[in-house]
Amino acid sequence: MTKIRHLNLATMCPVGGRLVSGSPAEPAELVVHALLVETDEGLVLVDTGFGLDDVRDARARLGAPLLWAGRLRLRDEDTAIRQIERLGHRASDVRHIVVTHLDPDHAGGLADFPHAAVHVHRREQEAALHPSTLLERERYRPAQLAHGPTWRLHEEAGETWNGFASVRAVTDDVLLVPLFGHSRGHAAVAVRTGGTAPEWLLHAGDAYFFHGELDEPPTCPPGLALFQRVVAFDDAARRANQARLRQLRRDQGPRVRIVSAHSPHEYREITSSRTSP
Repeated sequence: MTKIRHLNLATMCPVGGRLVSGSPAEPAELVVHALLVETDEGLVLVDTGFGLDDVRDARARLGAPLLWAGRLRLRDEDTAIRQIERLGHRASDVRHIVVTHLDPDHAGGLADFPHAAVHVHRREQEAALHPSTLLERERYRPAQLAHGPTWRLHEEAGETWNGFASVRAVTDDVLLVPLFGHSRGHAAVAVRTGGTAPEWLLHAGDAYFFHGELDEPPTCPPGLALFQRVVAFDDAARRANQARLRQLRRDQGPRVRIVSAHSPHEYREITSSRTSP
């Protein structure tokens, strides 16, 4: 059975209060939910969060606007490399990194794992290295990729996963599932759990931010809804993919569990459950 560990690599307390949290009783909070997966190919990290260099020189690496708007709590001990070390592993044990996209809160830790192969959709790597719009020039941080990652670029190969285009990223148990919209080459990552319920865990990255966006009807606090529209490379595609995720949940029920990268509600629910993958 595949062993999946859920890691929170940073906490953000963005401006906006209840416009972000959806409740006057809850603070505005976002997590950075990543996965550490044990496979026959070694350890696989799904997203890296911020890295050690981001923590040490946040203003230069991330820029003042992100630090101000996100109110980032950056701590050395929260980085992926430090959490993996506390689990008894070394950086070299992480053989593969599968990134949903290359925004700074998802790819900042790549340099902490210089020997890992970095799996990403080809469109996303092209966007980060050759941004074509002002939004793309603002969203990617060249310093986070300056070490020269060992890229493994993927495109759809005609295979499907539950009706979605997909591509084998590492093994048949770790798949990239393109969900373009939030960024040019954004993808989800599907991991086979090996269990009976659920059989798959789908890390949807930033395809949605608020757990209520998968409900029927969907709900999202206005601050988060506005943020998603503003930063989307293709907002129509982003919204269409949210509808597809809601359909997936309706169709597959307990077979597929879907989580986003930033919902504290989902992160706490899955880490507090003894039966979660």
